[in-house]
Amino acid sequence: MRKFKTQHLTILALAIALNYVGANIALFLRLPIYLDSVGTILASTLLGPLAGALTATCSSIISGVTTDLFALYYLPDGLLTGLLAGWFLYHHQRTKRELPLVALGVAIPGTIVSSLITYFLFHGITSSGSSLIVQLLSGLGLNQFVSITLVQAGTDYLDRLLAIIVVTQVCVHLKQKIKTL
Repeated sequence: MRKFKTQHLTILALAIALNYVGANIALFLRLPIYLDSVGTILASTLLGPLAGALTATCSSIISGVTTDLFALYYLPDGLLTGLLAGWFLYHHQRTKRELPLVALGVAIPGTIVSSLITYFLFHGITSSGSSLIVQLLSGLGLNQFVSITLVQAGTDYLDRLLAIIVVTQVCVHLKQKIKTL
């Protein structure tokens, strides 16, 4: 049983590190996607929804304290991502055709929460590269809340879809490797 617990802790630590590195790459390159949910989705897929939520919480706290204060405020989005990714992917083998729908199911609730956070707390300006797109749309005359929601929906969906594709491919390869041992 001790080995099993060590494996869980190792996966959680790896997932947190993936989130931290991905988030910082996106932050420093000002990418319009976030790359902070790969580890959350990995933990959710391998260990379940609560592990994904724990990963998102730890990642947000570490990022918020070290490199990006905004990460703390978006913790609810990470929690939803972890819980929903675990619900859709833990113990479920998904086909490639299902992944876009799974990404939609994971992204929509978080989009609602993060759009509200961005609008009410930050008035559309955050550390993310997507803020540039929000400001562009607002500058072109689109309502700020609509701009935030449209950009958030697009970037969240793309971010979650990429993360889910990467994680499912990693899990497929891991299962193949384990079978050959």
